[in-house]
Amino acid sequence: MLDRDGVINRRLIGNYVRRWDEFEFMEGVLEAMPILADYFQTIVVVTNQQGIAKGIMTEKDLQLVHQKMVATIEKSGGRIDKVYYCKEHERDNPHNRKPNIGMAEQAQKDFPYINFDNTVMVGDSVSDMVFGQRLGAQTALLTTKPDIDQAALQLIAPSISWVGDSLWQLAQEIETVI
Repeated sequence: MLDRDGVINRRLIGNYVRRWDEFEFMEGVLEAMPILADYFQTIVVVTNQQGIAKGIMTEKDLQLVHQKMVATIEKSGGRIDKVYYCKEHERDNPHNRKPNIGMAEQAQKDFPYINFDNTVMVGDSVSDMVFGQRLGAQTALLTTKPDIDQAALQLIAPSISWVGDSLWQLAQEIETVI
């Protein structure tokens, strides 16, 4: 399971990726995805996208970005089997918004062979790591989020399975995570 912003594409601090021309792959992602595709039976993206609830972008805008992202990854020899997103506002604490596990439950319903004990959640935020921990999954933290909550991170740091700089680094070291 991969988060999107800060893992696959550059996070726009204080803003949202609303259009494809604002989407920029993180360095090494297109090289990492074929390695991960060979290693994992299923790769899904789980991403909070409350910009829809805020009226900053439309659901159609988001779907277009995801279609182009998936197509570009496929052209590089990788794959994403499905993209799950939560469009609701965080103040509503919806079941599908990370760190709640609704998107993972939906993924398991769509792909019944997913076993959370054999899953790696890759993200760049505390909520991504808590999401993975709630599933009983391995967690991989990418240190790409400059404004990560350091105090909250310290509380969960001992239970994070792997920490690194990029998805490319994780792909090179994946056997040490699982």
